[in-house]
Amino acid sequence: MVMLYNLLSTALELYIFAIIGYILLSWFPGARESAIGQFLAKICEPYLEPFRKVIPPLGFIDISPIVAILVLQFARYGLAELFRMLLSL
Repeated sequence: MVMLYNLLSTALELYIFAIIGYILLSWFPGARESAIGQFLAKICEPYLEPFRKVIPPLGFIDISPIVAILVLQFARYGLAELFRMLLSL
């Protein structure tokens, strides 16, 4: 059970880092057209798209990825609590 939690927690953490990397690529012209940029777009855009539909940009700043990362962090903490409850049964 602990291995499953570690696997899921690590997967969520890696996905958060992928989103951060994808966001940072927007600071460099042409970076999103690179192979890494296209790979990150394929794995991050499906998750970020619903947040972008709900949260409008503030001027030139898109805060939807920040909210998306916070949701993933809450999911990670919720997962930890769930496994903690399951292990205490």
